[in-house]
Amino acid sequence: MRVLTLALWLVASTAAAQEPTPVVAESAHAESARAESVPAPPPPPTPEQLRYIDGLKTAGRGVAQLKSGVNSVANAGKDTTKLKTAGRRLGGLCGAARGFMTSGRSKMQPKAYADSTQLKAKKLSVQIDTLVKASTRCETSASRQPDSTATGLITQLRAYEAALKDFRAAIGLPNH
Repeated sequence: MRVLTLALWLVASTAAAQEPTPVVAESAHAESARAESVPAPPPPPTPEQLRYIDGLKTAGRGVAQLKSGVNSVANAGKDTTKLKTAGRRLGGLCGAARGFMTSGRSKMQPKAYADSTQLKAKKLSVQIDTLVKASTRCETSASRQPDSTATGLITQLRAYEAALKDFRAAIGLPNH
């Protein structure tokens, strides 16, 4: 009986030692400590902001097409036949991407936001405009010079991604 009691006591004491004890400041009540850790939800978006986000989604489809074309050129390697095929594919995707980006960009009015968020929305809109111009050049030159065209697009896509990250952070969305 003593052995069983001793074994139960040891099991209970080791289990209790493994549980962390919550650290609460001495002057703070448990209710106030919990209330401070929950941030206030952002206000609901206005119709203009919803329109901006909808335009961004449409433009994002075009950006995804550009990325797909750039990836096909990168995956072609040094094989000239594969590279030529990937260049033609990139040129076609650039034309399709331009349509999506132009359509989406027309809905993106940075005035839907205020203060610093408006600046980030404007910067994102400018980056999409830059990608639209780059896609026009890409459509004409991708089949002849797929490597250099893809390299130029990568630079523009990185700038777009940075602006998108800043904008998403400004409106309270997670960056994935």
